[in-house]
Amino acid sequence: MKKIIHFLKLAWSVSPSYLLLLFGNSICNAAKTLLNIVLPMYLINELTGEQNPQKLLFFGGLIVLNNVGMTFLANTFDRFIQVKKSETAEGMMKLMSERIMNLEYSYLEEPKYLDLKERAVFAVQNQESISNMIYAVSETLGMSFTIAGLVVILATLGPVLILVIVVGIVLMLLIYKSISAYQMKVMQEIIPINRKFGYYMNLGENKDAQKDIRLYNMEKMITDRVVSFSHETCDSFEGMQRRGGIAGGLIATVSEGISAFSYAYVGIRTISTYFGPKLTIGALTMYVAAAINFSAMVTKLGESIVTLMQFMGYLDPYMEFMALSEETGQPGKFPFDGAVETLEFRNVTFSYPNAEKPVLKDISFSIHKGEKISIVGLNGAGKSTLVKLICRMYQTDHGEILVNGRNIYDYEYLSYMNTISAVFQDYKLFNFTIAENISCQAAEHRQDKIQKLVEEVGLREKIEELPKGIESRFGKDYDKEGIEMSGGQGQKIAIARALYKKASMVILDEPASALDPIAEAEIYEKFNSLVEDKTAIYISHRMSSSVFCDRILIIDGGTVADYDTHENLMKKTESLYYRLFESQAENYRLNVEG
Repeated sequence: MKKIIHFLKLAWSVSPSYLLLLFGNSICNAAKTLLNIVLPMYLINELTGEQNPQKLLFFGGLIVLNNVGMTFLANTFDRFIQVKKSETAEGMMKLMSERIMNLEYSYLEEPKYLDLKERAVFAVQNQESISNMIYAVSETLGMSFTIAGLVVILATLGPVLILVIVVGIVLMLLIYKSISAYQMKVMQEIIPINRKFGYYMNLGENKDAQKDIRLYNMEKMITDRVVSFSHETCDSFEGMQRRGGIAGGLIATVSEGISAFSYAYVGIRTISTYFGPKLTIGALTMYVAAAINFSAMVTKLGESIVTLMQFMGYLDPYMEFMALSEETGQPGKFPFDGAVETLEFRNVTFSYPNAEKPVLKDISFSIHKGEKISIVGLNGAGKSTLVKLICRMYQTDHGEILVNGRNIYDYEYLSYMNTISAVFQDYKLFNFTIAENISCQAAEHRQDKIQKLVEEVGLREKIEELPKGIESRFGKDYDKEGIEMSGGQGQKIAIARALYKKASMVILDEPASALDPIAEAEIYEKFNSLVEDKTAIYISHRMSSSVFCDRILIIDGGTVADYDTHENLMKKTESLYYRLFESQAENYRLNVEG
């Protein structure tokens, strides 16, 4: 129940009017059913009694008005509900997208939460769980109102019938609870199977996979996987349907038993005074209609509750994902103003979630405004982790990172991030134009600045060949005239994007790895001249950026091994830096000789 309430709170935050419309529609449908049970009693009693024409006309008019008026209201509500249903479902997907954008970055790199996100998206998109859940809530609400009204009507007959009804309802609820628990268990088992099924099904539509699928004749292997997972799903559903049929039969038996007892009880009350005063013919028709509707409504309510629980089970990953904490528990109070004057790591230790040992241990160093620093180390030494900590993608286990003498988490998030620009090895170009990818703005970007940067990173000739120049769009998914670029060309666009941003500190985390060593060296040298007086941090598995940097930070085994100039480090012939530099220089010489 708590999950359903939480779900409804989310829906209310997206569209309060939608839930109000559902409530109004449920009231209308319940009122129509109940009035159609009660009003005919007065009409029949009048027909079998005084037969007053005015009263007959009045009660007949009320019956007609009820059916016409309530039907009109229900249809009007339904019209708006259909529109709001789609809006609400889309709105709740938007909430999830916003949550993804604001989550602590650590969640987006941890397999557990990546899997949770995929299951949440699968439930919403493939199973349409939000729309179905909302519809089930509406149906359950309407039938609950109707049943409550029917119970009130039947309660006027006395305690005997109510006792039987209560016992019957308890039995049916126990049956529903049993089948619901079983169905939930089966559905939880099916969800991972469905995800695998969806993966292999989607391979057929994935254009990036088509070359390999065709080249290596993988069609049968993929089809076999789809068929295998289909069989697993069908086997699970077969057992669920079998149990569902048994449960349905038991519920129908209890429901019909209640109806039969109600008919018998009402019949006795009509022909005798054994259980109380005799009932009129009108009252007889009302109670019989109430018993019939009660039986039908309880059965439908049970089915609706099972459906509700089923889709709530589907939505468990969505609800769990939406409950994850956002970017940081320390939002920061101080707006960042001005440039980065100093950056200091003070005794920083950091471990990735669920890691057995820290990646960084007691790291301390400082960088001053305008300095160009190269971070060097073996793969896995923790170089990129330093950058992620600076960018507030993770929080330290111990120690602190200070910018201009203040902990970076004391700064307001957006103002702090506006002062940092970074290019990562796994950079991303979006399905926007070249200009939009560089400026990260849909409009009002500076054409002259973009054109200058394009030339400075060495893409002027390539872009001049394009019919639409910098307004050319990446990818052909939404534009048949869209363009594709090589890895090296794409990295140059990413570097131009970093330079376009008005940031006082720039970080390059191996962005030129797709380029050959000479091209990479040229990129770094050109980039170094373009950053001018900005503070710059370079990370590269090659040493091309080290020579022209002011100092080199050597990370070895998660600790600071050295922090000095290139000239001084090269004098330490036993050091890691010397060995790395010389081994790469030797490789370059061998390549040239070859």
